[in-house]
Amino acid sequence: MLETKIQTELQNKVNKKIAPLFSKYEMDFSSLESSMKWKPIVLIIGNYSSGKSTLINEIIGTDIQRTGQAPTDDAFTVITSEGSDRPKEVPGSTLINDDHLPFVKFRKYGEKLTSHLCLKNVNSPIFTNMAIIDSPGMLDATTEKDRGYDYMEVLGEFAKMADLIVLMFDPHKAGTIKETYSAIRNTLPEKSGEDRIIFVMSRIDECDSISDLVRSYGTLCWNMSQMTGRKDIPHIYLTYSAEVANFREVADLWPQERTELMAKINAAPDLRLNHILEDIDRQVNELQIVCEAVTEFSQRGRQLFMKIGKITAGLGVGLFCFGDVLTNSLISLPRQTLVSSLRGEGFSFSNLILPLIFLLSAMAVGGIVFTNFSFKRLVQKTLADSSNLVSLENEYRRNLWHKMVGKINALLKKSKAQDIWQGHAGNLAKIHRFLEGDLKKYYEKLRP
Repeated sequence: MLETKIQTELQNKVNKKIAPLFSKYEMDFSSLESSMKWKPIVLIIGNYSSGKSTLINEIIGTDIQRTGQAPTDDAFTVITSEGSDRPKEVPGSTLINDDHLPFVKFRKYGEKLTSHLCLKNVNSPIFTNMAIIDSPGMLDATTEKDRGYDYMEVLGEFAKMADLIVLMFDPHKAGTIKETYSAIRNTLPEKSGEDRIIFVMSRIDECDSISDLVRSYGTLCWNMSQMTGRKDIPHIYLTYSAEVANFREVADLWPQERTELMAKINAAPDLRLNHILEDIDRQVNELQIVCEAVTEFSQRGRQLFMKIGKITAGLGVGLFCFGDVLTNSLISLPRQTLVSSLRGEGFSFSNLILPLIFLLSAMAVGGIVFTNFSFKRLVQKTLADSSNLVSLENEYRRNLWHKMVGKINALLKKSKAQDIWQGHAGNLAKIHRFLEGDLKKYYEKLRP
């Protein structure tokens, strides 16, 4: 399959050319690595009664997830087809230790998450090239202690991996859940693109009348505007379960919504390569601006070093030539200066000892001044306004800077004087060649 071949090529090229630079600049490569692995992913999220499990069962065509009005599942469940030779259910402890799967990075969240993570292997052609991740229902008042892990942070990691995120609501809790607010307001915009998120109000068959449905829909739109901070509301799909719908009046008014929703979910695999390229493009550009800043800082450090070096060299040459003349006039040592010996008064290599000591001492003092004073002052001055390290000529660059300035400042704070001689300019050239050469070629391959 062409898409699989391109995905493998991309993974190999990124691992070879770019991965070492992520490590070099202490940037997280795991999310990019995860996005290139495995198969397309659809992430289903929503509050505990929003119809997530019912939708998943309908997609699969069998009741694999428990359904109900109350919370029925508190785990992140990966549903896919791994082949008939694989177990029907794989525990989280196995998933996070399988390097062929994209879940290794979840080790850091500990046993509490691991025990609430599993994979269900279903015999369905739909899932040969797709996985659906069902998530624990969002709640109104929880803390990390309540779940044992940071739910929003974990949700953000899954959102990074997903090619499509389906955020579901029910008519009775139209966006008022606290965790839903946090997800829409903060987590999803930071971790995923808006084009990857679709909003669904399910269970519309439970509304008593059309006016009741319109009221619930209006409430959800209002809450969405508050959560997103935007006046333009994204499209909200209205749907229901065909198997449990108990009156046809509402269902018949929006049959195309269900069809469109299912079509979007089934089309998620077609978006995979584009999303991988987008993720690579975004994260390598983040790497590039970090490298640009460090390269510019190193250049300034070398300029400062050369400035101090010139002063030190001048002082050292002066002391080399006339330092022993000064000590001779003060303490009558040495008996014969280097200058007098060169005038024909019997040159000896012993005449070089004191001048060389003066020269080396001047160089040592210059090094100490640069390392302990001038370089540290340069770091402090740069941190006071680090934005002038790079060009911020457009909104895209400014957004990149805003996102990466914390990482850049952290690297500057821990930098040492000898770091200015590292090959940052060469690294920057490698990144530029990858973005302008390799990555563009792959974009061209996907053009119709």
